[in-house]
Amino acid sequence: MNGPSSSLPETAAGDKRAGGRAAETRPLYWSVQRELWENRSIYIAPLAVTAFVLLGSLISVVRMRGKIESHPAQDPAELLAMALRPFSMAPAPIMLASFIVGLFYCLDALYGERRDRSILFWKSLPVSDLTTGFSKIFVPLVVLPLIAFVLSVITQIIMLAVSVPVLLNSAVSPCALWTELRFFQGLLIMVYGLTVHALWFAPIYTGLLLISAWARRAPFLWAVLPLFALAAVERIALSSSWFSSMLRYRVLGAMKTAFTFEPGSEGDVNRLSQLTPVEFLSSAGLWVGLAFAAVFLAAAIRLRRHREPI
Repeated sequence: MNGPSSSLPETAAGDKRAGGRAAETRPLYWSVQRELWENRSIYIAPLAVTAFVLLGSLISVVRMRGKIESHPAQDPAELLAMALRPFSMAPAPIMLASFIVGLFYCLDALYGERRDRSILFWKSLPVSDLTTGFSKIFVPLVVLPLIAFVLSVITQIIMLAVSVPVLLNSAVSPCALWTELRFFQGLLIMVYGLTVHALWFAPIYTGLLLISAWARRAPFLWAVLPLFALAAVERIALSSSWFSSMLRYRVLGAMKTAFTFEPGSEGDVNRLSQLTPVEFLSSAGLWVGLAFAAVFLAAAIRLRRHREPI
């Protein structure tokens, strides 16, 4: 009997196959892959910075033995701190590079596809503007911090491998260096720091993404000049610097909110006791920033839906 009910299993089977095909296509995954294929600077720039950091750090490590031997009467704790300094300094330039790459990536992410007219091709694919928007913000919030983390860990492992033979039979024992370095504790601090800054900088990234979707030309100028103009007008007209302070807080406020520093620590974070996640998560600056990030991202996605090639 070929009634309506007999077609239900076939319909269900067809829906299941369609759902399986949709799951296999994984549009968000392939959209992120597309960003990596089209924007090789996402990983090439951090790799280049890592190479220079590693070269400088290895030179510092090799010279370390001479510095230690030239201060034989110095306190062993101070000598150990001298040996540890390159390890604490190495990840910072790599993370800074990933942040800068994220800024320029967001500024060109939606503008570039309109400039080279590839937006016509990408819009012809069965990928929604929502998926495209999420894939683009996924890069600075997840991909770049992950790249920075992996490169920082590799850099420290290489430095540690070189430090062991360099420090053998010196005033600083390699075992003391490993113990005081707290390598695995440092990994937790690094993951926490990268997560904190990704969340804190979310409104900056999404704001640049919005400018990238809106600007018809020179998105860099549209991103920079209005900020300087507003700060200058406020300074001249009101003799205040509230806007400049707000910008400074958005750029530097994560460190003050998510970490605590001991007097004389020179901004170093090397202990878990310095992390303040409760204060960070309860910070109004974090949630206000995330609210603005959501608005900026929604506006950028909506603009992309109606934008045409330049």
